[in-house]
Amino acid sequence: MSYCVKIKLSSLLALFLSVAVLAEEVGDRWGTEKREREYYRVVSIPMAKGQVIEAGAFELMPDNRLAVGTRRGDIFFVKGIDEDKPRPQFHQFAEGLDEIFGLAHRKGALYVTHSAELTRVTDANGDGKADRFETVSDAWGYGNYHEYAFGSKFDEKGNLYVALGLSNSYHSRALFRGWAMKITPDGKSIPIASGLRSPGGIGPNEHGALFYIESQGPWNSSCSLKFLKPGGFMGHPVSFNWYKYAPHLKEPAKPESGTRIVTEKEKVRELVPYAVVFPYIRMGRSITGYVVDRTGGKFGPFENQIFLGDFTQSIIMRATTEQINGVWQGACYPFREGLSTGILNVQFTPKGRLLAGGTNRGWPVRGIKPFALERLDWTGRMPFEIKRINITPDGFKITFTKPVEAKTGNDPKSYRVSTFTHIYHGGYGGPEVDQTTPQVKSAKLAVDGLSAQIILSELKRGHVHEFDLSLLRNRDQEELLHRHAYYTVNEVPEK
Repeated sequence: MSYCVKIKLSSLLALFLSVAVLAEEVGDRWGTEKREREYYRVVSIPMAKGQVIEAGAFELMPDNRLAVGTRRGDIFFVKGIDEDKPRPQFHQFAEGLDEIFGLAHRKGALYVTHSAELTRVTDANGDGKADRFETVSDAWGYGNYHEYAFGSKFDEKGNLYVALGLSNSYHSRALFRGWAMKITPDGKSIPIASGLRSPGGIGPNEHGALFYIESQGPWNSSCSLKFLKPGGFMGHPVSFNWYKYAPHLKEPAKPESGTRIVTEKEKVRELVPYAVVFPYIRMGRSITGYVVDRTGGKFGPFENQIFLGDFTQSIIMRATTEQINGVWQGACYPFREGLSTGILNVQFTPKGRLLAGGTNRGWPVRGIKPFALERLDWTGRMPFEIKRINITPDGFKITFTKPVEAKTGNDPKSYRVSTFTHIYHGGYGGPEVDQTTPQVKSAKLAVDGLSAQIILSELKRGHVHEFDLSLLRNRDQEELLHRHAYYTVNEVPEK
């Protein structure tokens, strides 16, 4: 090989390595990554050489250490993760568990939700290592690698909740696969809802109601947030075979494939509609863990909103929910793209930073790293964003993080709205159908410029209402950081 060729190869290698080092932010999905950096920067959490941490669950301990549960079945305690320039110290507390997707602390013990059971893990002799593993509940079956189990935090009564994935998309071959369970403080296991497919997380929404994440697949044309209603049917009927072991619950009628969920809801009273649909690809493709912002403004203008990760697209999204006529519904919004691996879970730190962890193991992801822990830090700059959307009897109220200027804010043409729904069927995924384009009849901007009321010619029950607000400008003539939002209408409030 010639000297010149060697030089060229070495230069290419150096270029590749430099790109790899800097490539913390990859996968420009929305085309907003560079602007997002001005407001929320990605901070890499370093790990020791050879250390593999595929974080699937987080729990903040009373002493502000972070407990991290991994897909490989380890639990680590981490110090120093919240420093401006993190130099974390990792201490392995436990090993030998299996696909940890739930951690909750209570009375000196960690309650670990993993594939086959809920386990109480303690350090009995005080040497810093787990030495007692007690089964709290193994009330469900396990026999397939895809049978993940996701666990909640404790509720105010000391209950935990577990969301159980199916054996695969079309079968429930093990006990209560495709169900949600309530585990009481005394270890009693109570099935509470059927019809789950492949959950990605479980816990309260911003109002304290129990929700879970559902993945796209059979009977679910897109990923969604769903209210986990006691006695409810979440949409996938393959798990009805276990009702014989839940005599306190009534088996619903089976839904008809090929209709619409708003239609089937009239026939199957137990059926719970999607509260927030995440349009496939444009938003979530495989939504994972979520957490509510309770930081008191440390993370910016989105207090009391839901933050969610997505595995495939290596992104973070926002969601807001509200209850209309007794039914939950709400909106989702882009937030931050370009993370370096597939996101499995998210957690706020004591200083109000958002921690994200995950892996690329199992399915393809946009991020380039096999696993990572990363942190999103608010820079203190206020982004111009759609803060939230709420439905009204004849349209929507849209709230912003910065005042909108009057010219565009009062112009109905600045608010583009279209709608679609999905076929509710047993096939895998499904196209967007029944599209409409309602007329925006009027727009009225509040005096402070921070909200606008728009009136539409029609609101479509059972449809996702897609907003494109690219024509809006704030008083400094900035365009929105993210111009799109998606509101799922299940019910329309009365006038």
